[in-house]
Amino acid sequence: MRSPIPTWVLLAVAVAQGSSALADRPIAFDRDVRPILADRCFACHGPDEQARESGLRLDIREDAIKPAESGKPAIVPGKPEESRLVTMITSRTIRTPMPPPESNKTLSDAEKAILREWIAQGAEYTAHWSFRAPERVEPPAVDRPSWAKNPIDRFLLAKMKSEHLEPSPEADRSTLIRRVTLDLTGLSPTIAEIDGFLADTSANAYEKVVDRLLASPRYGERMALDWLDASRFADTHGYHIDAGRDMSRWRAWVIDSFNANKPFDQFALEQVAGDLLPSATLDQKIASGFNRNHMINFEGGAIPEEYQAAYVIDRVNTTGTVWLGLTIGCAQCHDHKFDPITQKDYYGLYAFFHNVPENGLDGSKGNAAPLISAPTAEQAEELAALDSRILEGKARLGAPDPATDRDQATWEREGSGITQWERSPVISAQSLEGATLKADETGLIVVDGANP
Repeated sequence: MRSPIPTWVLLAVAVAQGSSALADRPIAFDRDVRPILADRCFACHGPDEQARESGLRLDIREDAIKPAESGKPAIVPGKPEESRLVTMITSRTIRTPMPPPESNKTLSDAEKAILREWIAQGAEYTAHWSFRAPERVEPPAVDRPSWAKNPIDRFLLAKMKSEHLEPSPEADRSTLIRRVTLDLTGLSPTIAEIDGFLADTSANAYEKVVDRLLASPRYGERMALDWLDASRFADTHGYHIDAGRDMSRWRAWVIDSFNANKPFDQFALEQVAGDLLPSATLDQKIASGFNRNHMINFEGGAIPEEYQAAYVIDRVNTTGTVWLGLTIGCAQCHDHKFDPITQKDYYGLYAFFHNVPENGLDGSKGNAAPLISAPTAEQAEELAALDSRILEGKARLGAPDPATDRDQATWEREGSGITQWERSPVISAQSLEGATLKADETGLIVVDGANP
């Protein structure tokens, strides 16, 4: 494959040649412009109101095109020569060029050309793709439909054509089975599996290999690897002496979820708040162990309130990273400088986690983790059998013994005096330390003498 030519390279060539031949090449805000503004401009002209300079905000179009404190707009759509932004980044005579020298950031000629051409094309803004609702798009038409084996291939082929690329030739069958086996199970195929695939001349031989791999328990283990990393899974507590902890039941839940092809919305819901669902099952409670994978401090001198705050912060930041794909931890101390997240937003999410009781094993608020019994299916079956045996034993212990006991009716008929009962004679006894034990007139055993 030949490498695609990035927009900034083409524009740099145009700048070097003094050409405007690339003016008809659309500048994409998300791809070409936002990275430049975010890295060089947003720290002083972005979402953080406390750090904003000159009242200028460049992350929102409505703010960028209205007059700043100087009275001049930073951006005049379609007119780069009238845009203060272009003047500030290109003039060699201006007193304070942008970015300011003390920021240790500079703009290359190619980047300046991108910004200028973007304004010339109308300075259109688009929301970051992660903030836009996904929409179904018809696959593009391609000039080699036989090459595309599915709709995704049509998107790939259209993109390659736009970048003057050619598809690589199809890999040989030994390479194909090795790639797909590594991708789906993390393991290399066996010699027997390779030989079987090479010998299978049916039209759906590859599909049969994929189906076999998806049915393998190794598939869930391979897919769980990335999720365990994202959720900071560990077999130790992290703090102090880094003592061991057992989160294997949650890890098994993740693996089983992938192997069962659990829908992602349910996969997400049960991990974030499975224990809060109405009539939550044991599996759903185990799933919420996602929120318990952070470091935990059991050190004797640890201050419970301090680490309670640390745990909640960890959960907020991890939730932002994993479920939102955002570094919301920046907003712990100030409004986010690069994303539309305020400090108020951050502590609103913090309050959600902080309102969950963090009780110690003795019921008091502390660092000890709340625990639940989480037996496996085999262990649950064994526990049920043991419970049944215990109930049988208790029933035998509670039943009247005709040799020594009388039933309730006899007791009520003959009176309740203890002397009415037939008893074995009480034998007096003495402890090694000198205490004496003897029966009084009611039959009670009285201890007297030395108190050891």
